[in-house]
Amino acid sequence: MSRIREELQVVPTAAWIIAFAVYFSLAAFLSLGVLENSLWPIWGRALFLAGLPLLPAVGVLLIGYVNGDARRRGMRHVLWTLLAIFIPNAIGIILYFILRDPPMRHCPKCGATVRDGFAFCPACGTAQAQTCPACRHAVEPGWSHCPSCGQGLQAA
Repeated sequence: MSRIREELQVVPTAAWIIAFAVYFSLAAFLSLGVLENSLWPIWGRALFLAGLPLLPAVGVLLIGYVNGDARRRGMRHVLWTLLAIFIPNAIGIILYFILRDPPMRHCPKCGATVRDGFAFCPACGTAQAQTCPACRHAVEPGWSHCPSCGQGLQAA
């Protein structure tokens, strides 16, 4: 499965339904009401009818993506969805992409979801990363000292 398809599956089904409803209702409104007596050529009307309703439909899908992705990452999805809806000019959506948490991982032993940076799985206690021998905080490979307690890590 491609990466794009995986990300599109994050968007809830309700957002897809609302996006299609917005697209088709706006296209019907434009074709019946606004462009009925237009002096535009037929190809111009067709492009306008196909293109303009895409903007709010894509906006609805982006809001749905923010909701689904925030839920997947263990963030406050209702708060982020409301921010994406009510902060104008898509600034709420942009803020979400800037400030979102890293994706959660799965424990290799029990499969529970574990936040990035956890040294141990909260469900089974399996080590998720290398730890300091003195204070047991997570350390990265290549560090010479623990940033939490200052213990040398060469012996680890």
